[in-house]
Amino acid sequence: MFDTLSDRLTQVFSSLRGRGRLSPADIDATCREIRIALLEADVALPVVRPFIARIKERASGEEVSAALNPAQQVIKIVNEELIGILGGEARRLRFAKVPPTVILLAGLQGSGKTTLAAKLALWLKEQGNTPMLVAADLQRPNAVQQLQVVGERAGVPVYAPQPGNGVGDPVAVARDSLEEARRRQQNMVIIDTAGRLGVDADMMAQAVAIRDATQPDEILFVVDAMIGQDAVATAQAFLDGVGYDGVVLTKLDGDARGGAALSIVELTGRPIMFASSGEKLEDFDMFHPDRMASRILDMGDILTLIEQAEKTFDADQTANLAGRLASGEGFTLEDFVEQLSMVRKLGPIGNLLGMLPGAGRYREQLDQVNDKDLDRAEAIVRSMTPEERRNPKVINGSRRARIAQGSGVAIGEVAQLVTNFFEGQKQMKAMFSGGIPGMPPMPGLGAAHRAAGKSARKKGKKKAPRSGDPRRAAEIARGGGGQDGGPVGSGGPAGGLGGPGGLGGLPGGLPEGFPESLADGLANLPPGLNFPPAPPAQGNIPAAFRGGNKRKKK
Repeated sequence: MFDTLSDRLTQVFSSLRGRGRLSPADIDATCREIRIALLEADVALPVVRPFIARIKERASGEEVSAALNPAQQVIKIVNEELIGILGGEARRLRFAKVPPTVILLAGLQGSGKTTLAAKLALWLKEQGNTPMLVAADLQRPNAVQQLQVVGERAGVPVYAPQPGNGVGDPVAVARDSLEEARRRQQNMVIIDTAGRLGVDADMMAQAVAIRDATQPDEILFVVDAMIGQDAVATAQAFLDGVGYDGVVLTKLDGDARGGAALSIVELTGRPIMFASSGEKLEDFDMFHPDRMASRILDMGDILTLIEQAEKTFDADQTANLAGRLASGEGFTLEDFVEQLSMVRKLGPIGNLLGMLPGAGRYREQLDQVNDKDLDRAEAIVRSMTPEERRNPKVINGSRRARIAQGSGVAIGEVAQLVTNFFEGQKQMKAMFSGGIPGMPPMPGLGAAHRAAGKSARKKGKKKAPRSGDPRRAAEIARGGGGQDGGPVGSGGPAGGLGGPGGLGGLPGGLPEGFPESLADGLANLPPGLNFPPAPPAQGNIPAAFRGGNKRKKK
């Protein structure tokens, strides 16, 4: 939803990078571009004006002029001001001292109140509460049935004594629901009220009557984030007519410009408490102004990604998988499929990658990410036998053909998956053991590799002699000149250039055509580049007495 705004702001800030000092003209130009970006994103003009004024005032002060990096300081100021107009900090629900806690949902028809009621109930259930849904929307056709269906999917009881479709008294249903919740020992009551296509007196009167009958602890105004500037007018009308404590934004995954989210808090003074970003019941969470500001400025949302992973992944399963990752070869195709299923639980891959810092620069590539590719990979692995998953090296041509036929893909896709798996296995082993240049070993996970390295070094502790002459070094590498006759670069644990500990052991190996060892490279130099032959060894004879071309006496 904020892609357009994010792209515009990123362009504005990229023009500031690399400047050692910002002049007043630079600050004015930057503020003008930010103002245009906000107005194009449908942010209300009464919000934009003071926002730009605060940025200009802070950017022109000592805060930026004394900074080592003025451009980064301006970005910091914009980030802090964005957090301010989005509410400052996350607002949590108020709970009643004596259960049940009553939450009343209000809003226009089509804003997603009924689905959001089930999302909120599921979210509260995951927090350890026992919510109950109340079907008080008796005007819209099949509203009661819809609430019952989504309530069943969420695993939450639904109180629906009236059939709806214009039959029944919503105020009486809401009032009786409190006693029903006490009887069932439910500590949360979520009341779904009727909406209208527009703000009218009848709807307001009904919402006020339900509010007076139930005395809710929280009144949440549900607003569609895609309706643009009209969201602010509707929010203000509900605030004047019914009153509410917080705002819930729905359809944040849409492609609208999203200015409503940046306008409602500033103009109504009520915080955004929750946000819905998808059609699934799990696509719902608390609204964090600082994280949303980071997303808008293309700085990522790592905290939300971590929270989703912690909520989705099993701790024991993750620890077990991490141990196999550290061992390199212990990571099999069975673990690969298990990892795929864990990642798929987090949601679409494009959304996950979009939470990483700087993802906005690769938006076109992210749009091309297809979750079906993961399904194809899983189908390929599922078509393998248990032995093939544990040891993919046994997969030959006939096995590849069988796997491809069983998974419905081309034979080349099977071969590519296996090749990529081996490369990934190498990279994991190198990463956890500190084998990647410039990257330290992963803390606590490289012990197995270090122990293996020590034992290997003990076995081949003797060192071969060295020589400064390249031809002599080549002869030693072939095994002709070592003290113990053992080859140095033949792939032993110590590792020459071709061994596992040298360049050949890095992820992906050496480039194609690169010699596997120094000896091969020196022996096969192009014509004209060969080194001159090494002089014969003459021991420790002084230089004055060396040489075979002595002048003969006449």
